[in-house]
Amino acid sequence: MTDTTFRIASYNIRKAKGLDQKRNPGRTLDVINQLDADIVVLQEADLRLAPRRPAIPTAMIANETDFHLVDVATNGISLGSHGNAILVRDPSSVGKVVALDLPGFEPRGAVSVDLKVGGGVRVVATHLGLRRRDRQRQLSVLHDHTSQSPRAIIAGDFNEWSPVKGFAPLAEDFTVHAPGRTFHARWPIAALDRFALTHDMHLRDAGVFQEGAAKVASDHLPIWADLAVAF
Repeated sequence: MTDTTFRIASYNIRKAKGLDQKRNPGRTLDVINQLDADIVVLQEADLRLAPRRPAIPTAMIANETDFHLVDVATNGISLGSHGNAILVRDPSSVGKVVALDLPGFEPRGAVSVDLKVGGGVRVVATHLGLRRRDRQRQLSVLHDHTSQSPRAIIAGDFNEWSPVKGFAPLAEDFTVHAPGRTFHARWPIAALDRFALTHDMHLRDAGVFQEGAAKVASDHLPIWADLAVAF
């Protein structure tokens, strides 16, 4: 049996707008580079209004990081879909890519990529809605989307303030982990950012990154998790 380990991170970058109200994509990339991750999922990676231009220019990602942007945009302009984007260090690991629209009062979505890591892992990046009843429906869709994958990770801003409620649609097949309080970055009081792992994904370590520019680059702090997969 082979054991593969990798690090995944999740970061709501607030369209690269910091607590100083300045949009500074270079500062955001500095934080991302410090996470030492193999996979990074981003929320609010694109500007809100059409044509939803990237909050971080794609050329900056190529020139200032070792990451490759997974092509999930449906409009040929954005970094992602509904603001969700995925960066990977190894582009050869990228398989099937899907952009999902999620139900709810407000426009929400997710992006999914099948990675050739540890025998195959489906990574889903999402930013769930503000109302719990919408989040429940959205998690049900994501659960169904991952049901045919051998193992899966749902990562992102779950927008759930309760540490225990709101995850019923995932309860049978996933364990939900909140590495720590991530919002508000200046005074973290809520663990809004989470990883949901199928039961055959093993969590080795996890945390909230609070060093340097992470304290001011967004209103959220990034989270990371070291995972192991046996295959």
